[in-house]
Amino acid sequence: MAPTVPTDNFGVYLHVPFCATRCGYCDFNTYTAGELGSDASAGSYLDAIVRELELALPRVEAELGHIPTADTVFIGGGTPSLLGVSGLNTLLSGVRNTFGLSVGAEVTTESNPESTSPEFFEGLLQAGFTRVSLGMQSLAPHVLAVLDRSHTPGRAPEAAREAIAAGFEHVNLDMIYGTPGETDDDVRTTVAAAIDAGVDHVSAYSLIVEEGTAMGRKVRRGELPEPDEDALADRYAIIDNALREAGMGWYEVSNWAEPGGQCRHNMLYWRDGNWWGAGPGAHGHLEAHRLVNVKHPARYAREVSTGALPLSAVETLTDYDRHTEKIMLGLRLREGISMELIDDAAHQTVNKHLSAGLLQHDNGRIILTEAGRLLADGIITDILVGEELGEEELGFV
Repeated sequence: MAPTVPTDNFGVYLHVPFCATRCGYCDFNTYTAGELGSDASAGSYLDAIVRELELALPRVEAELGHIPTADTVFIGGGTPSLLGVSGLNTLLSGVRNTFGLSVGAEVTTESNPESTSPEFFEGLLQAGFTRVSLGMQSLAPHVLAVLDRSHTPGRAPEAAREAIAAGFEHVNLDMIYGTPGETDDDVRTTVAAAIDAGVDHVSAYSLIVEEGTAMGRKVRRGELPEPDEDALADRYAIIDNALREAGMGWYEVSNWAEPGGQCRHNMLYWRDGNWWGAGPGAHGHLEAHRLVNVKHPARYAREVSTGALPLSAVETLTDYDRHTEKIMLGLRLREGISMELIDDAAHQTVNKHLSAGLLQHDNGRIILTEAGRLLADGIITDILVGEELGEEELGFV
């Protein structure tokens, strides 16, 4: 069983809001050059995010009682690789010059395969990055077309090989399964390509049709069908079986890795750790507070230029909120959660899922079984309903 992350571990997330094109399924806080016009630029963004890191130090010290050193850094988006090695190095230098980096820190950047090259990966490694995450989604051209992805089908595994050849030990490929028009064989081909590329980590997410996206509008108009739940389950099993045979074990419902290849930054999220989220629309977490930045890059840059943190909301989490999140996030992990977290009122629900073979006991913890992973969201919801019934007994009301 994986060890618990020490409570003093700290992460920094940096959000890059720029994309060359907008994918039809994406509802992330991202903008194309045409959408931004002259209101924001990569240069103003870099200046602003480095300034935000400086402004964050007093707030973090006030919340945590000290300024922690960053154990993990994750640059996501959007398309961080559009900034090039120079821009990404500026971001990492901003973290070094404020929070600092611990010895052996994990430093990840997401990248679009089309905006990478062998020279790009070599530059990242020299700058101090230790991990790369590449968006592959699918190897089937017709699936990429439905997703409005711009990269060519074989570019993602090729880019992964280039990153490994440059010296990266930790490389991830992202998959999406359940796209309308996709077949089981499409999924088999994609996961096989990820394995053949030699990566030590694969993330595989079922397609979620979000309101307000181009794909959401097509589904609403009947131009595309909703993802089929049975097909999603079958394809998850295909992915899981292939990765397990290749030596990658699941450690979170949608993530598989070779031993030692787990993403430490994401584990910080799932284990209720603390991190600062910098950049437009970024989210952070400091003990009992969740912080959210303003979303638009132009407004973000303006607020930072005044010397103020660009926060749009600060949510104070109650003890019960944090208790609930530990169940929601922790049960998705292979290590599961301690049975001590579960109130008596929810024991009947847990026992029902144990009897059905969806949960199992392991040294005082409850863990999703292989069948349970397919129904993880429903199981978690059931337990939380039981928790709500026992909220008074927990002493949170």
